[in-house]
Amino acid sequence: MAFPSHGITHRPTVTGTRGMIASAHPIASLAGARILLQGGNAFDAAVAVASTLNVVEPYMSGIAGCGYMLIYSAKEQRIRVLDYMGTSPYEATPDAYSKLGSNEVGIRSGMVPGACGGWVSLLNQYGSMSLSDVFSPAIEYAEKGYAVTVKNAFFMDGTSSRFSPMASKVMMSRGRTPLPGEVLIQKDLAKTFRQVVNGGMDVFYHGEIAQEIARFSRQNGGLITEKDLEDFQVEWHDPISIPYKGYEIYCPPPPCSGFQYLETLNILETDSLADLGHNSADYLHLLIESIKLASADREEYTCSQNSPIAGLLSKGYAANQRQRIRSEAGVGGGERYAKDKLAGEILPGDPSQWINECTTHFDVVDNQGNAVATTQSLGSGFGSGVVLGDTGMFLNNFMNWFDLLPESPNVVAPHKKIEMCMSPCQIWKDDKLFAALGTPGSHGILQTTAQMILNLIEHEMNIQAAIEAPRVRIEQPGTDVGIEERISSQVREELTARGHDVRVLPAWTAAVGGGQGITVDQQEGAFMGGADPRRDGYAIGV
Repeated sequence: MAFPSHGITHRPTVTGTRGMIASAHPIASLAGARILLQGGNAFDAAVAVASTLNVVEPYMSGIAGCGYMLIYSAKEQRIRVLDYMGTSPYEATPDAYSKLGSNEVGIRSGMVPGACGGWVSLLNQYGSMSLSDVFSPAIEYAEKGYAVTVKNAFFMDGTSSRFSPMASKVMMSRGRTPLPGEVLIQKDLAKTFRQVVNGGMDVFYHGEIAQEIARFSRQNGGLITEKDLEDFQVEWHDPISIPYKGYEIYCPPPPCSGFQYLETLNILETDSLADLGHNSADYLHLLIESIKLASADREEYTCSQNSPIAGLLSKGYAANQRQRIRSEAGVGGGERYAKDKLAGEILPGDPSQWINECTTHFDVVDNQGNAVATTQSLGSGFGSGVVLGDTGMFLNNFMNWFDLLPESPNVVAPHKKIEMCMSPCQIWKDDKLFAALGTPGSHGILQTTAQMILNLIEHEMNIQAAIEAPRVRIEQPGTDVGIEERISSQVREELTARGHDVRVLPAWTAAVGGGQGITVDQQEGAFMGGADPRRDGYAIGV
């Protein structure tokens, strides 16, 4: 079966036969391609991409961040989830944040970093090259510098108000953030990478880097201690999945909230979506309302004890949820948990009776059959805004993803995993990999991923077209929906007539994510890569 040609694309599509990398920056994709061309596998290339993204997209992800990898090992014939989400510090309690007003910025907004543990664990378990080999592109670009892109400059300038004094020293050496074409050098970060190359995970969580993180945290009012770092462990899980019209769609299990897009797809499965027309008013109404239903369940059940995932992902429960969709817009509760509900707000369903029926993204595949789909982040732009001492590392701000409301299942508590919206995806058909994809975008990840999957399966678009197609996002409580203006004014007017409070977004906006993806021609063994022009995404095939 050849790749589908459906869909008009802003960019040409990319193909390859020896491997494919799709990431949020061309230099990071090139780093992965270099590793593949040197004989490395997809797992080696994934660590090269991840570490290089820390250098060339420093506001999105980094070694002091967190994430998930959804990997397939051809040798083991097994799909696994590598969870390198950290925990809250042992000293994290609601009282520790109650007087801050916000836990989004500053040293206390940081969760225990997990990315270093994740990258090294992947390489130790499945890699074929040394840490020195796979970190070499990142070290090169950190030491010698790279030329800042237009979108780099835009994001850096837009988040510079978050910088601590040390962060300003790193990112504003000219008295401002870099302009397009100017070279950004990060020697302290390169030094940290060299320490990891020489000392592995141990130096980060038990050795010299751990001591510097804990020292800086202690002296600046932070909560992360030596014990927090010593007790960090990556976790390996089995994924969760649903069948959807002849495909099997996989994502990480709770407390990852990827089941939201699986539930959304389940609710829509019995509708003839292709016949409704891509991004028609009827199609978007069903999609928007399904997202609201699944989002309410995500807020309620992701962090609940013994999350009823089997019921949430059952076809019977999906059919019951589908019956709740009416012809007019329902009232959604927004993306975050709220104690007080709006009048008529869509509330969580009850999956218990069906229990027996479950902020950068990149993808890498190789010609051995291995595949890695990765979503990792610092949280907000540059995370906490804090550089950890002389390490060159920006600390994440994932404590902001906890709630301070005692009633919330996601309330902050010591040494706790967080509800996490990052959710890489793999799609399989006939026991073969069909696609690996994902996106950044906070809770919008769970909406954008569903739309890209539907574009591939229902509308038979190629991966570049599926990523570029205009999208919607339901973000605010009520009947609000943001719609990229490339969706016609007639459709927007029809949705308004149904009660949707339509908010027109720019034609190409990162507010609806920045997807990356790879599809596999199952007969030819060739690859097609897609990358989002809403950010600096680039796919490179070899």
